[in-house]
Amino acid sequence: MTKRDYYEVLGLKKGAAPEEIKKAYRKLALKYHPDRNSSDSNAEDKFKEINEAYQVLSNPEKKARYDQFGSAEGMGGFDFQGRGFSDFGDFGDVFDSFFGTRTRRSERGTRSQRGANLRYNLEISFEDAAFGKETKIEVPSWETCAICKGSGAKPGTSPKTCPDCHGTGEIRSKQSTMFGQFVNIKICPRCAGEGKIIKDVCTNCRGTGKVKKNRVVKVKIPAGVDSGHRLRITGMGEPGERGGPSGDLYIVLYVKPHKIFKRNGIDISCIHSISFVKAALGGTTTVPTLEEKINLKIPAGTQPNTIFKLKGKGLYKIGTNQRGHQYIKITLYIPKKMNDEQKNLLLEFAKSSGEDIEKLGEKGIFAKIKNAFGQNDN
Repeated sequence: MTKRDYYEVLGLKKGAAPEEIKKAYRKLALKYHPDRNSSDSNAEDKFKEINEAYQVLSNPEKKARYDQFGSAEGMGGFDFQGRGFSDFGDFGDVFDSFFGTRTRRSERGTRSQRGANLRYNLEISFEDAAFGKETKIEVPSWETCAICKGSGAKPGTSPKTCPDCHGTGEIRSKQSTMFGQFVNIKICPRCAGEGKIIKDVCTNCRGTGKVKKNRVVKVKIPAGVDSGHRLRITGMGEPGERGGPSGDLYIVLYVKPHKIFKRNGIDISCIHSISFVKAALGGTTTVPTLEEKINLKIPAGTQPNTIFKLKGKGLYKIGTNQRGHQYIKITLYIPKKMNDEQKNLLLEFAKSSGEDIEKLGEKGIFAKIKNAFGQNDN
């Protein structure tokens, strides 16, 4: 009996790409699957034909031979007739992905597992972030039970092999269908996949093999850290399962804002106010730094918003001795209240500077200003 062209079976043109072949197969396999067409006696034959075509065209070597000879007979006697679908190479994997006929093997069983990681949020001061600090924290976590050594069984006893799964943690069942034999695997419900059953439970951990305790952990904070920086302490997380290694402890840092300084990388900045007199005549002023207060020289004629730099007074670059700088922005302090003598002195300065004193002063004191300079109308 002459077979139909495989490309024609899948509705494709000769030389179709692998993606096109796979897409066409999926569509037709779903359409003609016998379970969906129980009333159609031809569905099974059609389904077999579709799979036969796919097994050839999806295999590069078989496809090349088919493209050359144009028939199954010319491919060295390759023939699908009489075979069950379970014999078709990678067909089982494709079939499983479409129709869910297999269950993946459980990875639990008696295999050891690494413990979970822990996270601890730690708030520190700006100074601690700048210079580093060693501190202690209490971390609540699960630890291996010291009484049963993590077995969950009462001292003097031991877990027994599960009689249902015989220690594998899995229950297997076979199912024969018209397409072949399939094995269904599920977690053993009796031992929950552990493969062992505890008859005499440890009273300290109630069979879990773990107890919750607060652990004191030493934390070394390096100089120069910022909010969001993570410190990792290996092996200080949750204990592992069935002898597996413990997880890690991650400490996430949050730096409190400073009342004076603002941060920009490893540099810091602040605003410092001086008087008009000091800005005009020059002098020295005392400014804060992260370590101490120091004297800063103010040149005569310093203008508002002038920025001074203190080298090496910023933050450390993590893991190095390199420090950033401190920038000081100058603002002028304007007194809110002055006595008459102070006002007159300022008016004299304004007059000597060529300012129009008629336009100076608040409402109600203009008469005083004129009297101070002997400008009465009489």
